Amino acid sequence: MRPAPTILHLDMDAFFAAAEQAAKPSLRGKPVVVGGLGPRGVVSTASYEARRFGIHSAMPMAQARRLAPNAAYLVPRFALYRTVSEQVMELLGRLSPLVEPLSLDEAFVDLEAGGSAFDSASARATGERLRRDIRAVTGLTGSVGLAGSKMLAKIASEQAKPDGLVLMEPGTERELLGPMSVRTLPGVGPATGEHLRRAGMTTVADLTEAGEDELVRLVGKAHGTSLYRMASGHDDRPVVAERETKSVSVEDTFDVDLHDRVRVRTEVDRLAERCVRRLRESGHSGRTIVLKVRRYDFSTLTRSETLRGPTDDPGVVREAAGRLLESLDTTGGVRLLGVGVTGLTDYTQEDLFAQAQAAADAETAVAVVADEPDVATAPDEPAEEPVPVPEPGADAVAERHWPAGHDVRHAEFGAGWVQGSGVGRVTVRFEEPTQAVPGRVRTFRTDDPDLELSEPLPLVATPPDRAPRQRD
Repeated sequence: MRPAPTILHLDMDAFFAAAEQAAKPSLRGKPVVVGGLGPRGVVSTASYEARRFGIHSAMPMAQARRLAPNAAYLVPRFALYRTVSEQVMELLGRLSPLVEPLSLDEAFVDLEAGGSAFDSASARATGERLRRDIRAVTGLTGSVGLAGSKMLAKIASEQAKPDGLVLMEPGTERELLGPMSVRTLPGVGPATGEHLRRAGMTTVADLTEAGEDELVRLVGKAHGTSLYRMASGHDDRPVVAERETKSVSVEDTFDVDLHDRVRVRTEVDRLAERCVRRLRESGHSGRTIVLKVRRYDFSTLTRSETLRGPTDDPGVVREAAGRLLESLDTTGGVRLLGVGVTGLTDYTQEDLFAQAQAAADAETAVAVVADEPDVATAPDEPAEEPVPVPEPGADAVAERHWPAGHDVRHAEFGAGWVQGSGVGRVTVRFEEPTQAVPGRVRTFRTDDPDLELSEPLPLVATPPDRAPRQRD
């Protein structure tokens, strides 16, 4: 534990929804929900205006629509979110060489390692400056937590939401944590929380009063010991600049169960191609191909196949995933498919595809894990991730698919975004992030040659020139 609050945790506020509001003047100050819009879609992010209706992440989209029928429901635009995330991470990198990203909108920073802070006063000043810089560069807000450990910094940033800063002074950890719910601590989910509640422990103070031995008796040695340390405010995990990638995967949830075996195989091939693209973008190759199939009854089956060497060849991954599919029964219908690659490395065995193809029938090129048990998932498991939507490109334009919320450009009217589409029509609101007032709405045929999908516009017109600050 550090004697000064020099570990910073940044969490952008309602990131996806806030980015959409910043990009669309007509949605500012209104409830916005981002996620999958199909019958089985789930909420990815809800704006604070939408949260007042009880909408939250992972909620089924159908339930969200019932709670707030007049909210704006949009498909995610990951190209925009990645761009903004890169701007934020660049600002964090100016504070310290030790930045540990957790997601697109969340990261830890070791301020001491960068010489950006050495006591409470300098840490607070750095945190406030970071918040101002983020707003100036991206137009968005972020909440900052400062403490002597990663766990406490993350708890502090949660308390700071939205658009605030909370600093936990070292030495006050137990006093501050005491009245908080046990669910505040990392690793305490609904099941563990309920187990502790039945034992009469609902606050962090209850855990410290019970003692380590009692917690070990209740939840086991490893978890009990860890739980007691966290409840006492102890966390000595360092900020790690580079987190090792263990796997790369993609999956889709379908609005209607797939019964046609040919269609299922086509979707598996498509997912394999997407998985390899992501694999190559990460600079890795992998040895183990994993297929995930969620059936009509919510049971989830996984199969894996380990190759003789690492690969990033789409043909190898596609064929391996196809062979895994042949070992599974999908006659009742498929609601979700996923393809992943594990056992990652940073090099590729170049001739693996040819070897695998030649030896496929003899089953010498791969070791198939044929006896891996089915993994059944309970029907009341968390809702699935929203179905990814293709980013703007030739294929998306050719299909004339107009995802709600995505950017378009018209030859006459300029830049805008899709408000909705159906029955051969697409409705577009023509406005840009820098406008102060909402733009006009027009409707076109979905095959209008003057209308096309486009790249997201910057949220801030001319980001200020932010030269790196000189460190003392």
